Amino acid sequence: MQPAYTCQAIILAGGLGTRLRSVVPDLPKPMAPVAGRPFLGHVLDALVEAGFVAAVLAVGYRHEVIRGHFGERYRDLALRYSVEASPLGTGGAIRLALDQVEADPVFVLNGDTWLDLDYRAMFAAHQAAAAGLTVAACEVPDVGRYGRLEVASGRIVGFREKGERGLGLINAGTYLVAAEVVRRIPTGRVHSFERELLMPQVAELRPLAFVTHGRFIDIGVPEDYARAQGLFAAA
Repeated sequence: MQPAYTCQAIILAGGLGTRLRSVVPDLPKPMAPVAGRPFLGHVLDALVEAGFVAAVLAVGYRHEVIRGHFGERYRDLALRYSVEASPLGTGGAIRLALDQVEADPVFVLNGDTWLDLDYRAMFAAHQAAAAGLTVAACEVPDVGRYGRLEVASGRIVGFREKGERGLGLINAGTYLVAAEVVRRIPTGRVHSFERELLMPQVAELRPLAFVTHGRFIDIGVPEDYARAQGLFAAA
């Protein structure tokens, strides 16, 4: 029997926001103000609208700012906090947060990116394909800044480095992951989910590509941060 759509997420919210320091000093990147409130609030709104019931915020740098603002509940969403004593990288943060997750599989997303995504449809595709890992693959006009996904028969078979130009699919940084896949990550050490698990084990993992044509924005660079202001002000 397939598990129900239980709607829990790990949100990676421990970024330092180094590239944003010129415009947003001394704040965790997801707390950068966008259209009058923290960007993370817009991310949480999307989860509430999608029917999520709980989220674990994987936090580190100035985590008290995030917790002090959002507390233990945001609208209908229960919030828990997984605090890194020192930066663990994306994989290390996911592995640490897994201890507070009750759903399997679990969505993983970034607290500093926005993606128009049908979470319920992604879950259904993941279950129908009996996938251990599904990656939101977003089609963008120019893959140059992100790197291109190589997809065959609906599965990701490779990752091309940044620099290629033109229309294509990119890894939008939103995943649906089985707990057994997360447990491949060693505990208590710095680990990159993308470079130490996803990319080198792509042939074994055979990640499902869930293709979306929705809007994607990464506020990690000042020009996209400025673009986000207009995007959410008009919403």
